Amino acid sequence: MSGSNTTDFTNPSTFILLGIPGLEAAHVWISIPFCTLFAIAILGNFTILFIVKTEPSLHGPMYYFLCMLAVTDLVLSTSILPKMLSIFWFNSREIDFNACFTQMYFIHCFTVMESGILVAMALDRYVAICDPLRHSTILTNPMIIKIGLTLVLRSGIFVLPYILLATWWPYCRTNIIPHTYCDHMAMVKLACGDIRISTYYGLFLVFSGIGLDVFFITMSYTQILRAIFSLPTKDARLKTFGTCSSHLCVILAFYVPALFSFITQWFSNNVPHRFQVLMANLYLLLPPMLNPIIYGVRTKQIRDRLLWLFPHKGT
Repeated sequence: MSGSNTTDFTNPSTFILLGIPGLEAAHVWISIPFCTLFAIAILGNFTILFIVKTEPSLHGPMYYFLCMLAVTDLVLSTSILPKMLSIFWFNSREIDFNACFTQMYFIHCFTVMESGILVAMALDRYVAICDPLRHSTILTNPMIIKIGLTLVLRSGIFVLPYILLATWWPYCRTNIIPHTYCDHMAMVKLACGDIRISTYYGLFLVFSGIGLDVFFITMSYTQILRAIFSLPTKDARLKTFGTCSSHLCVILAFYVPALFSFITQWFSNNVPHRFQVLMANLYLLLPPMLNPIIYGVRTKQIRDRLLWLFPHKGT
């Protein structure tokens, strides 16, 4: 450990995660809200999976996509929280070289996958509202399986070169990462070589992956809103729009924190690093916590099943 932060090495066997630089004294206190987010995310997403599995009336396209979202959220939150809490509670900052890049791969892979699932859910809402008579024939179980496999392959293949490029750079400056997890931007800044190709591929990944997803979601909701406004009565319009409200809230819960995190990284010279790290954590932790709450509160079938599981006293 004595020479781990000097320049007399190339590709060290371990990296050192600092946590939140400048807030080391408050790590234990900061861990409380993060641990709470994690506990709610685990409990909420497992509850969603249990309810959908045990309730035959929920065995439909929207709820299958919701289960995919729950699994993705579970993987995302467990990819960063255990190591983060070990830093905050036990000052266990070392992470193996390969483990660091494995964590990075899972974070980016499942972030892209979650974005793709939101597109699939938008497709479900589009077919249900704009072509309801064909909904059951278009979104069949085999089609849902194909969509799920496509999302897994897309995210895995798209992200793999991004991570492989990072593993190929020589790391000879320092092995200290000023972050709570192996963030790609924080990692490549430690590399000694020309990292422009990683930067270019990162931009390609953002625009071809997340950017296209946002475009398809926007196009879907443009058609959905046209169909809703063509309905004859206000009650019918409100009722139909209500079927999309949960999905819209989940979209905002995912993309808004991510947007703030990306903005703080792009304007890193004007934003304190501790705030950048906090935002990078929140955009990965908030959606897994909020998604099951949003669907649990706003979806009648899930809400009714929850009330049945936890009946009031005296009923």
